[in-house]
Amino acid sequence: MIADDHAPTREMVREALQDGGCEVVAEARTAPEAVVAAQEHRPDVCLLDIHMPGSGLLAAADITQSLPETAVVMLTASRDDEDLFAALRAGASGYLPKDMDPEQIAPSLRGVLAGEAALPPWLVLKVMEQFRTEQPRRLPSLRPKPKHATSQLTPRESEILALMSEGMSTEEIAGRLFVAQVTVRTHISTILKKMRVPDRAAAVRLAAEEAGR
Repeated sequence: MIADDHAPTREMVREALQDGGCEVVAEARTAPEAVVAAQEHRPDVCLLDIHMPGSGLLAAADITQSLPETAVVMLTASRDDEDLFAALRAGASGYLPKDMDPEQIAPSLRGVLAGEAALPPWLVLKVMEQFRTEQPRRLPSLRPKPKHATSQLTPRESEILALMSEGMSTEEIAGRLFVAQVTVRTHISTILKKMRVPDRAAAVRLAAEEAGR
């Protein structure tokens, strides 16, 4: 789903996604419209303009809370650090600048569905800088990583991690377990959060390291 109050931008993004093999199930111009459309169509990914009427940030928070299986990615012209961190706090899985190569939009969204964060390199550096300069009192939710990150996983999550380690794709895992692909993606997202790693490859590497201890 695409939500942006600027019609030419919606058209550009729609064409880029369709050219990239993606299906656009809905479009919206405002944050309230985006929330309603997301709840009606339940898309895999919602691409939201951060400054559209009604606030893309509020829409992101509403969608991630009501539809945890739907990923949210912000598409914006803003280079403001506060917008970036506000989007991440709202639950966004990515933050893509509007001046990026349109051909890279579809691959970026596929990466999100595979459990990766959609952030251009310059934004990754900003996130790292922010993390390094944060005072401990501003990070109350951070705790020391447990000795074995995989010990926090449920049996189903451990099973999916094992299949990931075998090199299986989301589609292949869904077929093996007889569940929907969106269910697998939700489990993978939870696995990455519990293990505190950025993507599938890092989760597999960490699992292998812990298995060898």
